Amino acid sequence: MISALSHVARLTRAAYVFAREGVFGTVDPALVPAPGQILLRMARLIERRGAKSGPRLSRALTRLGPAYLKLGQFLATRPDVVGIALARDLESLQDRLPPFPQAEAEGVVAASLERPVAQAFATFGPAVAAASIAQVHRGEVERNGERRQVAVKVLRPSVGARFRRDLADFFFVAERAERYSAEARRLRLIEIINTMSRSVAMEMDLRLEAAALSEMAENTRDDPDFRVPAVDWDRTTNNVLTMEWIDGIALNDHARLASSHVDLPDLGRKVIQSFLRHALRDGFFHADMHPGNLFLDDSGRLVAVDFGIMGRLGLKERRFLAEILLGFITRNYRRVAEVHFEAGYVPAHHSVENFAQAIRAIGEPIHNRIAEEISMAKLLSLLLEVTALFDMQTRPELILLQKTMVVVEGVARSFDPKLDIWTVADPVVRQWIERNLGPIGRIQGAMAGAGELGKAMSGLPAIASRSVRVLEQLEVMVRDGLVLSPDTIAALGRVRARQNRWRTVAVWVIAITFVSILWLVR
Repeated sequence: MISALSHVARLTRAAYVFAREGVFGTVDPALVPAPGQILLRMARLIERRGAKSGPRLSRALTRLGPAYLKLGQFLATRPDVVGIALARDLESLQDRLPPFPQAEAEGVVAASLERPVAQAFATFGPAVAAASIAQVHRGEVERNGERRQVAVKVLRPSVGARFRRDLADFFFVAERAERYSAEARRLRLIEIINTMSRSVAMEMDLRLEAAALSEMAENTRDDPDFRVPAVDWDRTTNNVLTMEWIDGIALNDHARLASSHVDLPDLGRKVIQSFLRHALRDGFFHADMHPGNLFLDDSGRLVAVDFGIMGRLGLKERRFLAEILLGFITRNYRRVAEVHFEAGYVPAHHSVENFAQAIRAIGEPIHNRIAEEISMAKLLSLLLEVTALFDMQTRPELILLQKTMVVVEGVARSFDPKLDIWTVADPVVRQWIERNLGPIGRIQGAMAGAGELGKAMSGLPAIASRSVRVLEQLEVMVRDGLVLSPDTIAALGRVRARQNRWRTVAVWVIAITFVSILWLVR
């Protein structure tokens, strides 16, 4: 009861902030039951002056703190849940907060590394960037008499407790929404909050971000256009991440890029092709590739930072992405439709021909436009909308891919508004298809299949032995019945006795109450 009251109190404060920022003014009263319409009108009375302009929901979520900020960023990747218009509003969220004091940061570092800051770092400067979960400091480490600059990411003190409290409020709302609303059950709100909770938990363990950096470093070791900072594992824990300091030009610094005479169209090509290589070739991509997280180093290579949000695609999803992109490029709409059915995304009871017709309605307008007017991200967005008509269930990994592609495409076109996305993407897509779906890919697939078959064959004796034991146990159960251990019988007896005691108490309470009522009546 007390817990429920705590949830209600905190959610009431959140509702007040939403009202002050004019969030409820964006709700269509016709979609709300009569009692709710009264509440909407009351909420509009406390709306602050000037709240009608700008992204209202983004302002409110920023005011409410880190967990709400992360919730907004997460929902921005789920237009299938919040709608396209609201997702665009949430895209404006900036995960920037005032830094916490230097002394607190040094305390976290010293406690995590189990040594004084002066022993771990030659220098440890003030914060240069701060977000909801962590902040970044510039420092130096000394090795073999040489100093090198590092970036030190430090987790906010007590951020875990704050997130757990706010996430409990989100679960409280989601559980009651699903209890009373069929639409909430359809959207699977509890599952959405669960997914967000897992994502935040991973972000708050900086060792996992370091592992993501290390994995992408291995994947891109031979890439000519892309690299990631090196991790200093000796100075990395769950609360502290130390990595190479990147001194390049941030891609949001257009003035510096222009003064350095950077080939901007080529830079746009690098952004698009790097992302597609990571998604298709590796199945592991940076899911927050906005210009502030991308740098251009002295050698002309892209360098990505902030690996808190990553996306993964299995082989099935990568094949799906590659084939639909190639299908649209070649206008082979039937093949695009077949890929959806082969992947199991569209139920088999639907017609391939009808689905291909719906795909054609998306693809044909593309070929009536010049290349720079065609958005690959928009294409995927339309595709996901059409598939909903054919009972295709939401694929979170594809939604995240589509949202990341929107950002990547926007970054590339900011350097070259006439960039032909399809021409740039074509060699990467074709290379992957030839490598994985061509003759070489089929041979490798057959070899991998033979290896898996060999493993299965080697395990047959053990499987047969276990099967015999199970059959023998079933035979004994059929002959003698289910035999329980003495401990199990005793435990069942204790439970039954406890139930009987409470049943007896209840009967006596009812009897006494009944007798009392009779006595009062008399």
